[in-house]
Amino acid sequence: MHADQIDPQAREAVERQDRFPLPHSRRGVKLLRLVTRPAMWLQNRNPPGVGATVDRTIPGPAGEIDARLYLPDADGPFPTIVFFHGGGFVLGSLETHDWLCRHLTRESGCAVLSIDYRLAPEHPFPAAVEDASAAVEWAAGNPDAIYGTGEIAVAGDSAGGNLAAVSALMAAERDGPEIARQTLLYPAVGIEVDQQSVREHTGIVLSEADMEWFDHCYYRNEIHKRNPYADPTNAADVSGVAPATVVTAGFDPLRDGGKAYAEQLVRNGVPTRYENYDDMVHGFMTLRDVDRALEAIADVADDLADALGED
Repeated sequence: MHADQIDPQAREAVERQDRFPLPHSRRGVKLLRLVTRPAMWLQNRNPPGVGATVDRTIPGPAGEIDARLYLPDADGPFPTIVFFHGGGFVLGSLETHDWLCRHLTRESGCAVLSIDYRLAPEHPFPAAVEDASAAVEWAAGNPDAIYGTGEIAVAGDSAGGNLAAVSALMAAERDGPEIARQTLLYPAVGIEVDQQSVREHTGIVLSEADMEWFDHCYYRNEIHKRNPYADPTNAADVSGVAPATVVTAGFDPLRDGGKAYAEQLVRNGVPTRYENYDDMVHGFMTLRDVDRALEAIADVADDLADALGED
């Protein structure tokens, strides 16, 4: 499930990240968010080109939700990929995943609608789920507002992969909207402390303290954590959900949870493609200096384009 060693480009990226450990307090999280904004502005100054981007708001259950629409450099309308960023339900933003969303747009030929859902600890479960579900329903019901064809897929990485999977589950259980595919990139699902990937790879990108802090901020208690809409691996039956692409990384503590959900989907008869990048780390598809990140984005974009009918 993992290579002999981490890809050298990924290892260099991890070493750079390790210089800035994640804070485990409300005050520290607020400060990190503030510091991240100018850092992301600098990092995103010369982004990969797309046809256009549109910053807007969409209606949510607790007020307006910020979103960014990425349009291909082609004539529309386009199928739409509703995207949810990672960050442990605590961090992350439209800006932290701008590079990934741009490449996903370029490679798939689809529009990408990136959602800035509410974050914990200020807004614990189920706030992010409510925003994610509302965004999918809105995108499906308002194609003209997003230059869309009405065809919808969902995608996300890490915590966002959880939200994409939960959105697909909610849509299946509530008779819509119809979702053509769910793309789950090293999703934060099915994580158990006794899993081999947790035992062997905690401390690479994600420390044990990081994972405990994210859990505390988002789930608050074990009852919430066992809710299928908090973690879809808790669902008794996922047979009605959209076909899936599940990507994991060999040196990721979350690897075995993602693999377990892929196996659960297959057992329940859901067409699923599972891909493990055995020399990669958690979050690798946002690492700009890692060649395999672009390869992986192009790979999942092909699945999305096929599902959504794009050439």
